[in-house]
Amino acid sequence: MIKVFINNTTAYLPVNATVLEACESVGVDIPRFCFHSRLSIVGNCRMCLVELEKSPKPVAACVMPITGNMRIFTNTPLVKKAREGTLEFLLLNHPLDCPVCDQGGECDLQDQAMFFGNDKSRFFENKRGVEDKNCGSLIKTIMTRCIHCTRCVRFASEIAGVEILGTTNRGVDTEIGSFLSKTFQSELSGNVIDLCPVGALTSKVNASLARPWEICSTNSIDFSDAFGSNIRVDFKETEIVRVLPRLNEDLNEEWLSDKSRFNFDSLKKQRLNSPYVKEKKFLVPCSWEVLIEKLKALLLEIKSSDVCLLCSIQSDVKTLEQAKKFVGILNIKSFGFPRKFYLNSDFPKNFLCSTKITDIAKSDFCILVGVNPRYEASMLNLRLRKRFRKGLFKVASIGVVHQLTYRSEILGVSPKVLIQVSEGKHSLCKDLIKAEKPILFYGGSLSERKDFFGLHKTLGYLVKNTKMSFDRWNGLCFLNQESNQVAAFDVGLKSFNFSKFENQKVCILLGAFRNEELTQVEKKIPSKTKIVFICSNACELLAKAHQVLPATTFLEKEGFYLNLEGKVQKGLKAISGPCLARNESSIIELLIKKCSPTVYKKNRASTNYRLALNKPTFRDKKCLSSKKKLMSLSVVSRLPFSPFLTDFYISGPSSKLSTIMAQCSNSYRSSFKNFMSF
Repeated sequence: MIKVFINNTTAYLPVNATVLEACESVGVDIPRFCFHSRLSIVGNCRMCLVELEKSPKPVAACVMPITGNMRIFTNTPLVKKAREGTLEFLLLNHPLDCPVCDQGGECDLQDQAMFFGNDKSRFFENKRGVEDKNCGSLIKTIMTRCIHCTRCVRFASEIAGVEILGTTNRGVDTEIGSFLSKTFQSELSGNVIDLCPVGALTSKVNASLARPWEICSTNSIDFSDAFGSNIRVDFKETEIVRVLPRLNEDLNEEWLSDKSRFNFDSLKKQRLNSPYVKEKKFLVPCSWEVLIEKLKALLLEIKSSDVCLLCSIQSDVKTLEQAKKFVGILNIKSFGFPRKFYLNSDFPKNFLCSTKITDIAKSDFCILVGVNPRYEASMLNLRLRKRFRKGLFKVASIGVVHQLTYRSEILGVSPKVLIQVSEGKHSLCKDLIKAEKPILFYGGSLSERKDFFGLHKTLGYLVKNTKMSFDRWNGLCFLNQESNQVAAFDVGLKSFNFSKFENQKVCILLGAFRNEELTQVEKKIPSKTKIVFICSNACELLAKAHQVLPATTFLEKEGFYLNLEGKVQKGLKAISGPCLARNESSIIELLIKKCSPTVYKKNRASTNYRLALNKPTFRDKKCLSSKKKLMSLSVVSRLPFSPFLTDFYISGPSSKLSTIMAQCSNSYRSSFKNFMSF
């Protein structure tokens, strides 16, 4: 620890601390534009000038390391004059368009000019103009406002891993733009909007929609993937204006992917605002009372064996529990989600990311098996890149070639490569054996293969013969893709058996589904089956529905969700949905109240009803009885590993309806011949 004096106040700091960090440790605010705690230090703006004892001129606090018994002064006339001169220099070519600027009210240049600037102007020359750059369909550029802090340039190269932004020319002709006139091609491009201290980079999506003082905010979590990034939802009256990242050092830090940030417009697309019932081949609006009574009559006049319930993985925990309770009361045996997973979800270790997100920094070796973390979990990929930039970290990938923004060794796409690694016959094994804390990620595309039991057995053999698992470390991690997939497995939701579709007379679809899931349901479901939809947005399969119950979206209700490492998080209500839309859990709870007394009196099976409610989640006996079946299927096929996502922007139930995500997808597809390999 080093002793320093800040405005005659004593402070003790580490050896590698800077003057700026020393001032902040004692509560002294130092203005800055270019400095950011997660970016490299460049000292461009010169706004953080302070006075040092025996120094002939002011010194930039962000780049100056502290020394023993250093005396720092931040409130002297010299410092005040230096800050006024710096702001006057920065405002020479800055346009006076604050009333029409989207950054107005949240602009660092406005705030610092008010506190540290001069109230008089000595500039009477013409201001220079800079041509606006094309940064894509998300970022609006007005480069005349740019003060050349280079935050966007450093973020693109250091955090996002995309070498596309830079500076050209020198002196008064300096400009920031993209090389070869390309757009900002990154799944994290929206973060430069938050980083820009002036109005040079703003959002095209919410341009001129609201002022900061007109906005209300609420905290929530991201539902585009299973990472569970913390977000802040800003809304004006009943309309969502923007989504911003919320600081969480254990998860997303202060970054957010473009899909999480800009797909909120999908909430209004094809929105269901009234209950519907089919009459004479057409869906006709009706009241909730009429619809519930008709649905109750429909469920009670049909045998429970002829009813099936398909539940979305993205539903909140309460909805999943209510759906399971509803199935137990009506004795419905056909219950699950419309995706075929071959993993054994009876034990949490099989569907959890066993390693904590923060523990990735302790790892020294990473293997990716059939997974692309850049698309499937962008924030997880940021953690891997952050660890890679520190050094002594090797990444190997088995699967389709992907650009992960950091160097990775591509071993191949065949499962035989995985078998060779597990048997010690691959050249990678030399480095893998030396690794102290290796980590391995495998995802949903692997668990949907018919040879998953053999692949999982191979992964288990690899864990036993390396240091991937010991007392305080478990490096075998399953990478979930859906927002509440962990909770669905934890509740006991299983893959639906589509072979039972032939005898079903009523099919209830609860929640939002992916396009692949709806396509499979449409192919397998008989034409005479009556479909009951409980969802928020319309889809192609809705035309075949017999009854439609409108539900609220994830930002219109409170709910608990589990991220990929099993951490419980609460999503708060930001706005209200349509007046006739109801929560999915409330709808199921109402159906339980309507149907359970009748079922109890009719069947007189109170004992079975209680057993159904107290059924344990983890069924150990079933696992032991299926041991022979697991051994018989432990054969690995020759089919190569296929990616789970082929389009980052149009992948989930919400993003497929987003106009903004469709524009981003078209932009990326027009820029690359092979979209999947980007």
